[in-house]
Amino acid sequence: MKILCFGSLNIDYTYRVDHFVGKGETLSADSLQIFSGGKGLNQAIALVNAGADTYMAGSIGEDGLFLLKQLEAAGVHTEHVRVLTQERTGNAITQNDREGDNCILLYGGANRAITREQVDRVLADFLPGDYLILQNEINEMPYIMETAHARGLKVVLNPSPMEYCILEFPLEYVDYLILNEVEAVQLLREKIIRTGEELSIALQERFPGTAVVLTLGEQGSVYRDENEVIVQPVFSVQTVDTTAAGDTFTGFFIAGITRGQSVKEAMELAAKAAAIAVTRPGASPSIPLLSEVKENIFVL
Repeated sequence: MKILCFGSLNIDYTYRVDHFVGKGETLSADSLQIFSGGKGLNQAIALVNAGADTYMAGSIGEDGLFLLKQLEAAGVHTEHVRVLTQERTGNAITQNDREGDNCILLYGGANRAITREQVDRVLADFLPGDYLILQNEINEMPYIMETAHARGLKVVLNPSPMEYCILEFPLEYVDYLILNEVEAVQLLREKIIRTGEELSIALQERFPGTAVVLTLGEQGSVYRDENEVIVQPVFSVQTVDTTAAGDTFTGFFIAGITRGQSVKEAMELAAKAAAIAVTRPGASPSIPLLSEVKENIFVL
């Protein structure tokens, strides 16, 4: 079984700041670090670090060739990544404050230059039962979902960044919907923030036939489908940078499921991996290996 991560590849510029810059404010950063990133790349790294046979598809500019080298060094197959000569690689400007929280400004670049011909070429190399992991940082999302579903692939969607155009996607083709509390509220068009349990119920009712994985920060996470509900508490750690927490969770959860683990086992594995990731700076560099997750002793 193969897992295809069709998504974004970014160059991340991460600034350490005392607080997030406000309107009209000029703020001096304590430090600047440059990392590889993009939700697609991050989730591909998480998948391969968790032991999955992982393929990356997407587009970069010539300024992003080092991203391919990092993916290949990690063990990700990169033959489906297109290098464009007239587009810059997508990038992200990230502010990390002293509490470890972040805010991010994205520039799509080559991530927004996906063509339908590229989609057809990529998906032709995958078979029914293979998994497709998607986020919302590339274009042609509806076409990718429709084509993958028609070919019999399992579709996993992480609707981040959440935009209302997602409501026009063929969401009935999604097998696993993995999202956080804010994205859930936006997807449901809620005006009142519900509890995590209520949100997971509402999502499962809105998308019957789809397994919902809702991450709730310090409140842990909830899995819900038509037959099963799993509540996973968070593991207690000292937070440094939350940038890749969700991507780490997604990669380790899906890797666990495709490896034949129960939902409960996959949820626990994902929570442990995310707990390690938030103790480290950066996006993809913070994602642990499966061996690290198994060796660590965690406290709820």
